[in-house]
Amino acid sequence: MLIGIVGKPNCGKSTFFKAATQADIEIGNYPFVTIQPNHGMGYVKIKDIANDFDKTANPREGYVQGNFRFVPIEILDVAGIVPGAHEGKGMGNQFLDDFNQADALIHVIDVSGSTNEKGEAVNALSYNPSEDIRFLEFELDMWYLRIIKKGWEKFARSLTNKEIHKEITKQLSGLKVTENMVKDSIKDLDENPKKWNDSDLNKLATQLREMSKPIIIAANKIDVPGAKENFERLKKEFPNYTIISCSAESELALKEAEKHDMIDYIPGEKHFEIKGDLTDKQTNALEFIKKNVLVDSTGLQKILNEITLNILDYIAIHPGGANKLEDSKGNVLPDCFLLKNGSTALDFAYRLHTDFGKNFIKAIDVKTKKIIGKEHKLKHLDIIELYV
Repeated sequence: MLIGIVGKPNCGKSTFFKAATQADIEIGNYPFVTIQPNHGMGYVKIKDIANDFDKTANPREGYVQGNFRFVPIEILDVAGIVPGAHEGKGMGNQFLDDFNQADALIHVIDVSGSTNEKGEAVNALSYNPSEDIRFLEFELDMWYLRIIKKGWEKFARSLTNKEIHKEITKQLSGLKVTENMVKDSIKDLDENPKKWNDSDLNKLATQLREMSKPIIIAANKIDVPGAKENFERLKKEFPNYTIISCSAESELALKEAEKHDMIDYIPGEKHFEIKGDLTDKQTNALEFIKKNVLVDSTGLQKILNEITLNILDYIAIHPGGANKLEDSKGNVLPDCFLLKNGSTALDFAYRLHTDFGKNFIKAIDVKTKKIIGKEHKLKHLDIIELYV
């Protein structure tokens, strides 16, 4: 799974990435500070299910903090996008190419309206952030449309509606568009592709983009005075989007303070505990975050969880033994895998190893101790023992 972070320059996109991954990257208050793509590991926050057995997990990947387990997901941050990106403006072509394989996108916007369409700093509330949502939709749609139109006239003349879905899928396969997505998108179009007009193709591009690149809106800089009013307006203006308020800068500050043993802080929580000696400046900064941001949370962890567990609809499954949760080295539930909701015990076996899938005999639900078959659909936070 690959989650892409997208946004215009200077909206807090790279701050969001650094706060999510703790990667050592440059952050600057000027356009195009990000030139080369940044890869890092963010984390989905789930219950540490080992607690139900009076144990604590020892993850091979990710980590445990408090009663929570943080499962890694790959995150990609690329150059900011500006209007005209699909025509190559700004870092547009690079942006579009870098995001080919993204399963979903987090669109970071400056909800305070203090960054214009070019990524230049302006007075807070002077720019309408809804324009950022519209322009990204347009740029992505034009990206898909451009690819669809490559060789369109040639194969539209020679193929029927029953055949053309394969050619369109081939054109867009690099963007994770599947044959089923295309079939669903063209079912209401004329049976003769030669009769499809520009409006039909535009609609097709939009539908395929929505299916293959779902978007969540990260309404960043929510701590700026007046931003909350913009946020509430955006939720009403774009009811089809999941829009979550956040302060990436606050999340980064809290994680840096936690890393330097100044505070105890669990990502996604509404509180922290000071445990170190702080300067007046540090104390004031943390008090500002507590008063102005942590009434809810910084929002960043909520966004990562929402896009993974709800929008992409993944569940977390653990391999483990019915009589022993530890591996040969004594590590408790060292592994956790993210699978699509609806995955079966057999799907899980194949995910672990091809031979496990081929030689599947049965499985046991460790929580209930019940035997389950290969077609049994798994649930979030299941622990499964395989017999092969």
